[in-house]
Amino acid sequence: MAEPMIADHVVEYPGGYTRSIGPAISRYLTGLRDGRILGVRSKTAGVLVPPVEYDPQTSEAIGESDADWVEVGPAGTIESFTWVRRVRPEKQPFSQPFAFAMIKPDGADTAMLHAVVANSPDELHVGMRVMPHWKIDRKGSVRDIEAWIPLPDGLASVAAPPRTVNADGEGPVNGLVQPIKLHYTVSAGVALTRYLDGMAEGKIAGGRAPGSTEVYAASRGTDPKTGEPTSIDVDVADTGCITTFCVVNIPGLPGLAPPVPFVSAHVLLDGADNTIMALIRGCEAAEVRMGMRVKAKWAEKLTRTHHSLMHFEPTGEPDAPYDHYKSNL
Repeated sequence: MAEPMIADHVVEYPGGYTRSIGPAISRYLTGLRDGRILGVRSKTAGVLVPPVEYDPQTSEAIGESDADWVEVGPAGTIESFTWVRRVRPEKQPFSQPFAFAMIKPDGADTAMLHAVVANSPDELHVGMRVMPHWKIDRKGSVRDIEAWIPLPDGLASVAAPPRTVNADGEGPVNGLVQPIKLHYTVSAGVALTRYLDGMAEGKIAGGRAPGSTEVYAASRGTDPKTGEPTSIDVDVADTGCITTFCVVNIPGLPGLAPPVPFVSAHVLLDGADNTIMALIRGCEAAEVRMGMRVKAKWAEKLTRTHHSLMHFEPTGEPDAPYDHYKSNL
């Protein structure tokens, strides 16, 4: 067996993740877009920044009246901070060292997390006065404050500059498109390396623990019931039956996904005691059913990756009886 694999991967949600934000955060982000920091007044906790929709102690709805809203700051005080000496490119807001700090804006009773720019950690201290450095092209985001900067003694905080775009008729911020990108390193380990070696040969590797008769396809290295290492190699068949499935009708998924509608299913492979998840192709989505017999469709060029197994297709055999797969639903 080859040495265990180590590889770098990137997971990225295409176009970013779009989410609604609710009335409190909507008002807060709209305020940031307009160069104001808004908090909401709670009966039990004072002025909360960032605002929330419910009192943190009583769960009573708050912020429903305009009178509950308070403009705070713009200056504030550092309550705590941590200096980021080693900046990670593309993962943090600046290319040079900076601080993450809990900052309590003037007039607020809670602190907000944001970045503070300084030349060194020696320039920062708890109780230090800071002010926001606003972006000009504000769009309704926590990043509309580019950073907080030291506020010299005796000076007042500077107001936010006018935006570069005309805001006439612009409505409140009701949603966000959040970029999602994750870099990570995988050390495959013995079990996954064994599985990927099988992919390069058109086989589905499984494993069994010495004290068990149950075989696990694509084993993660241990028996899920006992924790024993699945140290005994067992090749399972590339045929099986569908146990459960879903029909996907959401467009705009990553490029690897087939055109909608498509079917994602759990497949109980012959010779295995667990299911694996796979795409089902080779028939209409409406024809897919529980118990349907399927067979793996392998790529023409096999590689040491999961892309070697492209999907499963119907075999045309009679469906498996329910008793065969009822324990794997």
